Amino acid sequence: MAQSERESGHENLLTNQWASVRAKLQQEVGDVEYRTWLKQVSLAGQDGDELTLMLPTRFLRDWVSKEYGSLITSIWQSENASVRRVDIRTQPARGTAPNLAEPASNPVAPARPEARADVIAPLDQRFTFDTFVVGKPNEFAYACARRVAEAPATQGFNPLFLYGGVGLGKTHLMHAIAWELSNAPLQGPAKGKPVSVAYMSAEKFMYRFINALRNQSTLEFKNELRSVDVLMIDDLQFLIGKDNTQEEFFHTFNALVDAGKQIVISADKSPSDLSGLEDRLRTRLGCGMVADLHATTFELRISILEAKALRAGVDVPAKVMEFLAHKITSNVRELEGALNRLVAHANLFDRQITLETAHEVLHDVLKAFDRRVTIQEIQKKVAEHWNIKISEMSSARRSRNVARPRQVAMYLAKQLTSKSLPDIGRHFGDRDHTTVMHAVSRVTALMGTDAAFAEDVELLRRMLES
Repeated sequence: MAQSERESGHENLLTNQWASVRAKLQQEVGDVEYRTWLKQVSLAGQDGDELTLMLPTRFLRDWVSKEYGSLITSIWQSENASVRRVDIRTQPARGTAPNLAEPASNPVAPARPEARADVIAPLDQRFTFDTFVVGKPNEFAYACARRVAEAPATQGFNPLFLYGGVGLGKTHLMHAIAWELSNAPLQGPAKGKPVSVAYMSAEKFMYRFINALRNQSTLEFKNELRSVDVLMIDDLQFLIGKDNTQEEFFHTFNALVDAGKQIVISADKSPSDLSGLEDRLRTRLGCGMVADLHATTFELRISILEAKALRAGVDVPAKVMEFLAHKITSNVRELEGALNRLVAHANLFDRQITLETAHEVLHDVLKAFDRRVTIQEIQKKVAEHWNIKISEMSSARRSRNVARPRQVAMYLAKQLTSKSLPDIGRHFGDRDHTTVMHAVSRVTALMGTDAAFAEDVELLRRMLES
């Protein structure tokens, strides 16, 4: 057999194996995940025991390698025993040779965007992807934002709708996308041309529209916004009840999407929950990628504090960070503000940062975040955790599967409320205060000898305090 025929046969075999791998991947991860992250993976070839796959952007390459690398390798090896390693690389631009040893890009401090300076709001230089701390509550939103920043107007990601409560990172991601896009040239037919970005709050959009009406310059306003490559609107909920502005935004939205331009929106609720917006607008907003930023976890708050302290070059004791992360749970801005205040006080008065100074300097902040936990909440959460009825907290049953959760609830009531021992006992079927004392003592002892039990109790404490 000629060498060319052998090579052709090998390529056909590899192509068939790749088709089988793709089918198994889709079955393993599901249709939505497959379309979002894996559909664009392409087969580059095999060299010895190494197989090479390609993706169009660095971000996709890094994300797929991290989240799906092991799975892809495992499925390939089940199809082709000669494969020992799967290498995932970035697709070279058309007309260039593949850069098979592509180095990781070095972060560059953002420069002030020049494109569309007339319609871009001031961007905070602190709000970049490099300074965004990623954790479970925000990793999907972060991944979607990076995807849009690297490849705007990608099918399935237009519009990108980010939503979540105050201080969870929506604006940070919006600014990060704007920085990234404003410093990147367009690809495709307009390759090399700077990306024009219009970034503003929904409130500013409304004011500009009203001024255009007053000045009889609506055509200029429409042309200005519809000529950009990317439109970013922050806090869309501000348009609720503003019917005329909604109408204009709807037509601008349609014009840009139809022209293949990217739209990024943020709001405090998902499109379906933004009552007060027109149905047709809610429907269009939800037709792309919707990503929420959940409330922070204790671990993420610790990571945020550590990152901020590192950037500031300040040594903050771990116990102080843990204290702040336990106490300030709902708002990252408040958390960072508390740390800034603590650091400033330490610098001004040449004092060390300690738990004592944290209590002293942040007494007003901590008081505002000192949530009053009730015994009823404790009983409900503990009962849910151990899958027993709330009524059994007050029952006479003494079986271990009921008695142990009841003791934990008494322990947490003593730790998290200001109730006296007799008061706590009354909430648990009029039990004597000595029963509560025994419960507290027993749980404390068990936490010292049983790590899994201690972890359960600590988890419940964090959930109740958050």
